[in-house]
Amino acid sequence: MGWHYRKSIKVGPFRIHLSRHGVGHSFGNRRFHVSTTPDGRRHLTLRLPGGFHLSKSLGGRGHRHYRY
Repeated sequence: MGWHYRKSIKVGPFRIHLSRHGVGHSFGNRRFHVSTTPDGRRHLTLRLPGGFHLSKSLGGRGHRHYRY
């Protein structure tokens, strides 16, 4: 059984995320925000009225999984 930890600290429009994987951060508001994960991946999210949202991964270090 694994263990999990997550804590968020809000500093103005910035949010710092602490977890057992490292430190991530995000910037924005309820409609639009950009976040960076502890491993360097970046995500852009846009929330639209009616419950719709768009999400896009931007650059950063992505993980590649290969199967042989």
